[in-house]
Amino acid sequence: MSILTTSQDTRQTVVERFPSTDSAELLLRWARRRFGTQLAMSTSFGIQSAVTLHLATQAVPDINVIWIDTGYLPKETYEYATTLTKQLGLNLQYYESPLSPYEMEKEHGRLWESDNADDLNLYDKIRKVEPMQRALGELNVKGWVSGLRAQQTDFRTKLPVIRRTSDLYRVYPILKWTNRDIYYYMEEHGLPQHPLFHQGYTTVGDAHSSRRVSADDTNDRDTRFRGKKQECGLHL
Repeated sequence: MSILTTSQDTRQTVVERFPSTDSAELLLRWARRRFGTQLAMSTSFGIQSAVTLHLATQAVPDINVIWIDTGYLPKETYEYATTLTKQLGLNLQYYESPLSPYEMEKEHGRLWESDNADDLNLYDKIRKVEPMQRALGELNVKGWVSGLRAQQTDFRTKLPVIRRTSDLYRVYPILKWTNRDIYYYMEEHGLPQHPLFHQGYTTVGDAHSSRRVSADDTNDRDTRFRGKKQECGLHL
């Protein structure tokens, strides 16, 4: 049985323990039983997305897969999305901001070029957070699976494998996995790599704010938004 504790903010309850938390497959089977058709997952079709997509669709073949398209993704990500959708038979649910890139730039400018944290946060709110909130509401999601890993950011090192915020459970089946775990899982199951992986990218988001990893980087996320942001707001 999982053990729940409630923080001072009564809107958030976190799961402190869960049996066999090292087993991604077991965690996903629990989520399937717990949430049924109200279980969904999100994907960015990024460098390591194939792993969680494969795990989740093995446990729940028809799971809703939410893809938030910012309108600024590199062409290689669209190619990768097509490849994985066909190979894994994804039940893809496509969402985007009601504000087109042109409209956003006309009203707010090129927000991603700013050094102001408020501008970067507004960019994320418009292009990612609002579409995701809309998707979760329209699909009536109560259990949200995502491929966050503790190695990725400071915030993620503190997460439990299941976290409850308001009436939404967030499930992180590969939270404790290492880069080595990811690599060998993809090799074992014949999963294709993102095209930009072979060009030196260890993580990729929007084309204008992603670059190859360099010897000076201390964290993969340093290659996103010039190292000024680790989180896009979706998981905070």
